[in-house]
Amino acid sequence: MVKSMTGYGRAQKNSDLFNITAEVKSVNHRYFEFSSRVPRSYAFLDEKLKSLANSYISRGKVEFSLQIENVASSDTEVSVNKPLAQSYIKAFGELSEIAGKNISGELLLSSLINCRDIFEYTKQEFDEDSVWNEVLPVASEALEKFVKMREAEGEKLKNDVLSRAKFILEKVEKVEERSPQTVKEYNDKLLSRISEFLSGIQVDEQRIATECAIFADKVAVAEETVRLRSHIDQLNQFLNSDEPIGRKTDFLVQEMNREANTIGSKAQDVEIARGVLDIKSEIEKIREQIQNIE
Repeated sequence: MVKSMTGYGRAQKNSDLFNITAEVKSVNHRYFEFSSRVPRSYAFLDEKLKSLANSYISRGKVEFSLQIENVASSDTEVSVNKPLAQSYIKAFGELSEIAGKNISGELLLSSLINCRDIFEYTKQEFDEDSVWNEVLPVASEALEKFVKMREAEGEKLKNDVLSRAKFILEKVEKVEERSPQTVKEYNDKLLSRISEFLSGIQVDEQRIATECAIFADKVAVAEETVRLRSHIDQLNQFLNSDEPIGRKTDFLVQEMNREANTIGSKAQDVEIARGVLDIKSEIEKIREQIQNIE
């Protein structure tokens, strides 16, 4: 199934241990590029999330945001450095004696709270596997929603490209019909002009036939139109494939444009030239759409 490279997905889960919210979005990119926003305490999840996202996504610039709230316990434990606190209390007592004033209990406590170094902060150790088991289903759900959005956008891109490819085939058919007529018209015009200049003198029809054959060879576009048709058939096959096709179709569209340019360079007819312009215009529109396909 064709997938767009742009998409968005979000999932949330609240449990007895964690409140988890996962969001994923992406934009166009030639390759798979991943970045994440994860709380510092859970930085170990970054590589796991990247690997998980890569199993769903082959191309695109992906941004993954993960919010985790530990509701079972605090991520950080705070304790008091008792010897240091007692040293502060002793120092405050000495200051009160010097100042000749007694420090009340509330004032002492307020002063101690401002002494930040008496508090010790210890990061809680996590069981990484247990945390990942909580995060995995939420991250997977967000990615599944993300992929569904990509598929919906991809279906629209596919239908648009198929419509344009069909239009190109119609124009190619008209070029193929018109090309032999230009040779006949050239033959008639050449014979008419020679007869006009050589009035009463017999015209060498064999020489005329040779000139027309040379002209026909110069303007022949059968090989190019056959290859262009083949490229469009292959494009249709790609669009009905379940594999990522963005890079393949990008190359294929370049080849389609090459054949159209060759037909245009051989065109000696206004009608064919107009048809080639229409073909090139549609190929360019297809190329723009292909840039959005994974």
